[in-house]
Amino acid sequence: MARLRIPFFVISLVAIGLVVLVELGSPLLLGGRSAAGGLLQEAARRDLELSEVSGVSEPPGRAIGYLALVDVILLYSIALMAVGLVVPDRLHGRLQGILTLVGSIVLILVAIVLLLITIVELSIMVSLFLATPFGTIAYLAVWGYFPRSDASIVLSLLMALKLIFALALVLAHQRFLQNKGLVLLVLTSFLCNVIVAFLHGFVPIVVVSIVDDLAAAVLAVVAIVWALVLLIGSIPAIVKAARVTLATVSSASAPTTRS
Repeated sequence: MARLRIPFFVISLVAIGLVVLVELGSPLLLGGRSAAGGLLQEAARRDLELSEVSGVSEPPGRAIGYLALVDVILLYSIALMAVGLVVPDRLHGRLQGILTLVGSIVLILVAIVLLLITIVELSIMVSLFLATPFGTIAYLAVWGYFPRSDASIVLSLLMALKLIFALALVLAHQRFLQNKGLVLLVLTSFLCNVIVAFLHGFVPIVVVSIVDDLAAAVLAVVAIVWALVLLIGSIPAIVKAARVTLATVSSASAPTTRS
């Protein structure tokens, strides 16, 4: 059986780590530019009179940042494999179940909070957008001009890093393809990236913020589902580790008989 090719495995770990870092840092990379000119044009198209607009900037959006809720699971899975290369199997087996249990619970709680925030913001967006004319003006002033071109660049970078990650992982060892859970998780990550990019380019720019929040809500739900899968999968490992520990303690405390 072929051995794990460490350099390619390290490349895959670094690539998925960069993916998560870019996603978490996306609010700093997107938005902030003035959207006053675009707002005046949209207001004129809708026969709304605005004499002067100032302090209006592009929103950073949420969906790209919420991709980290899914990709952090990939990062955890690969990092756990990396730890297994340097930690004894017995200790690694015990830690895996506990860390997975704690991590999945934390991820579920974080994803639920972010989902609720997104739902509230989405409801405000839709209500303002439909409340013409003044509600629409307020919506346009805050969310009307999404940085679609910048987001497209970031999503392309993320896709390139994910392709590098997947290719390096296969080159590290072809048996990773036999891990159905890992393959499904990678495909989920790719699909989420494609969906966000598609939604950003599919609708008119004035409603991109709405579909971006909608995509963010979907991503939070996907992360919750995967976290539940991890949570359920960690239970057998914890039970097995507990049995081994109890057996070890029992054998160590059992009295010895003299012949």
